[in-house]
Amino acid sequence: MAAYVLVHGAYQGGWIWKLLGERLRAAGHLVHAPTLDGCGERREQVRPGITVGTHAREIAGLLFYEDLRDVVLVGTSSGGMVVCKAAEQAADRLSRLVFVDALALLPGERVADIVSRPAGEVTPVTIAPTRADAESRMFADLEPALRAWALARYTPHPIAALEAPMEPTGFWDRTWTTTIVQCKRARNPPEAHQRRTADRLKARYAEMDTGHYPMLSQPDELFRLLT
Repeated sequence: MAAYVLVHGAYQGGWIWKLLGERLRAAGHLVHAPTLDGCGERREQVRPGITVGTHAREIAGLLFYEDLRDVVLVGTSSGGMVVCKAAEQAADRLSRLVFVDALALLPGERVADIVSRPAGEVTPVTIAPTRADAESRMFADLEPALRAWALARYTPHPIAALEAPMEPTGFWDRTWTTTIVQCKRARNPPEAHQRRTADRLKARYAEMDTGHYPMLSQPDELFRLLT
């Protein structure tokens, strides 16, 4: 039995991992899929000051307070940035990192340096895609019932946790056991970015013939890659 901690990305919550989590638990694994501060069902808590760093401290704190060891830490989309910072803080509790179609930025880089996306709905503290963009682009490859389920759940993301430059980190100076999962039908993050991550980390590289949300579109295939 392994312990998995699953870190969601922008506009998501722990709900994005529901189908994969069910499969991991059925196989006997311990699974935590927390919703980060200001996201998902915690959206009413959104406020200035929520950053990649504060999200990473949440994950590192979860590992400590749950007394988790030999953890497989998995991040998707912008959750990859959180994984980088959390891994740095809790390295002794980790066995493996997995980046699922994820961003892994170098210090000072911005998401906008890596991806291109339509302008969203912006407030002083949040950013979100429009409903039309979420339906026609983000979740377009999901079957209709699953697309409707995801559309009912996506929420704005704390803006500094997505738009601010990546914080200083010693993550890239360390050696990690890592898997990169690239989704071939997704435009973002681009393949070149994910191959850069794999090259820098000397990671195993795997491809899935699906869109940006393989935990929803192909949970069985992603389960096999993670285990």
